[in-house]
Amino acid sequence: MSPERLLSVEEARDTVLAGAGGPLEAECLALDEALGRVAAEPVRARISLPPWPNSAMDGYAIIAADVAGATESAPVRLSVTGETAAGGEGTAPVQHGVAVRIATGAPLPDGADAIVQVELTTPIAADGTAGPRARDAAGPIPAACLVHAPVLAGAHVRARASDVSAGDVILPTGHVVTPSAIALAAGTGVVEVRAWRRPRVAILATGDEIRGPGEPIGPTGIPDANGPGLAALVHADGFVVIRLGIARDRLDDVVERLRAGIAGADAVVVSGGVSVGPYDAVRAAFAAVGDVQLWRVAVQPGKPFAFGMASTRTPGGRRVPLFGLPGNPVSTFVTYELFVRPALRALAGHADLLRPVEAAVIEETARTSRGRRAYLRAVVVRDAAGAPARDASGRLLVRLAGGQGSHVLSALARADGLAIVAAEVEEVVPGDPVGFCWTTDRGG
Repeated sequence: MSPERLLSVEEARDTVLAGAGGPLEAECLALDEALGRVAAEPVRARISLPPWPNSAMDGYAIIAADVAGATESAPVRLSVTGETAAGGEGTAPVQHGVAVRIATGAPLPDGADAIVQVELTTPIAADGTAGPRARDAAGPIPAACLVHAPVLAGAHVRARASDVSAGDVILPTGHVVTPSAIALAAGTGVVEVRAWRRPRVAILATGDEIRGPGEPIGPTGIPDANGPGLAALVHADGFVVIRLGIARDRLDDVVERLRAGIAGADAVVVSGGVSVGPYDAVRAAFAAVGDVQLWRVAVQPGKPFAFGMASTRTPGGRRVPLFGLPGNPVSTFVTYELFVRPALRALAGHADLLRPVEAAVIEETARTSRGRRAYLRAVVVRDAAGAPARDASGRLLVRLAGGQGSHVLSALARADGLAIVAAEVEEVVPGDPVGFCWTTDRGG
């Protein structure tokens, strides 16, 4: 391959993923610490759910055959011999002609095979007086009840293990621990999950002109957008952020900070200093601490992207991947999305590394650089209800979020995601097909 040829996005990503490897080592976590992590082994139910038959309604536990002929005008009278509540003591077995008042979630008494909901009953006092048609199951236990409609055997009964059986896999390897997965695990007696460790990601901004938060910018400085922006991306993706500060445009400063990051991180992400300017020291710094495996990709924005591997190994024996991102903020964001995020997800054990790409139609004209795949910052057109609009073929309708210069942060902040234009296309006009990937949670 010619050293002058730009790598395609796929070639660069394949190199990055092969070098970064993954996943990291697994660790045992309490359920309340496992949210967002990826299961490293199957999670199995310890108990069945429900663990015993229980009621799905407030009402009365009965034998269904007793009320087979019940009607509104000719109700069936049953003696009420007690009640059972969720978490309460059991009652004597239900026999023919008998009902037991029961609360939702309470264990089904022995002998009962159905629940008649309270709304289909009328309470009868000890003196034989009928109360009002029941609307709730509060108050003293009646001596008897009238049942005004038949119910089938099994009605409103949650059978034991009807949801999950003990030993069932409730979370396969590679699946993300979601809030609902935590609820299911807790409900089946699971107390901990074995999950892949979250990557620790060291972030370094570079540039003599870059100023930290709150620092005076002076006549030639600019506030650091890349450091906080990258930290937010890493945090939003569920990984651990390590801040390395801002390096001057000097090789020794960049190398020193790189080595500090390598010592405590699973990946190091550097913004700025990867182009061909006289003060761009990052590629040389990568070579000083390891090697440079690729540089320059056929992508717009973000062509001067570098990737390398540090020679120093972590305590687990893994070489640390090094990512050199362009200094322009939009280029930093795009190259993070294309190359860094998939690698970090691989380290975290995720099976789905890339964002889905949808078919879309652009509604504005945009020029791109031929030979480089373009990622335009775009917004999705909305219908009157605020939902994403689509054409008759189901394709999303998208527009530019603003200026497409790699320095235009305002368009990046407005964008719903990235509209993707093939490398061989120099211009798209209204009605042209593009790809689109959401980078925000505004898809609904």
